[in-house]
Amino acid sequence: MAGEHVGLAAKVRYEDTAAIARKAMEMFRGEEIDAVYLIYNQFKSVATQTLTVARVLPAELPQQASPVDYIFEEPPAEMLNDLLPRYVEMEFYRALSESSASEHAARMTAMDAASSNAADMIERLTLFMNRVRQSSITKEIIEVVSGAAAAE
Repeated sequence: MAGEHVGLAAKVRYEDTAAIARKAMEMFRGEEIDAVYLIYNQFKSVATQTLTVARVLPAELPQQASPVDYIFEEPPAEMLNDLLPRYVEMEFYRALSESSASEHAARMTAMDAASSNAADMIERLTLFMNRVRQSSITKEIIEVVSGAAAAE
């Protein structure tokens, strides 16, 4: 571990994640580290988040079935030097954004469960209170009727 950054998920900002990504790229270029991995919660849906481990550096180029000959305006090496840092920065930003979305989804699910449990508890307590009240009323009626019968 090369650093600790606490509280980034509270408000996800590109500038924060880009600075971390740049530091990771510097360490990779300086051969202080061999690889950069991101471990984050991938947001699939409100009910599903998946723990994901993704290697960012060294970057893997997608394999193509047949090579395509592209015509570039700039030399490919220059383009790669410009695009690769942006790719790494965006991967850091995406990972933090997905983790933040997963955290919010988990909170929503927990709050929904808590609200449902509270509603069930209120329903049970209301039923119990009604039974106690009804029992008290029945007892009073029996006492009044018994008193009236005794007075006759």
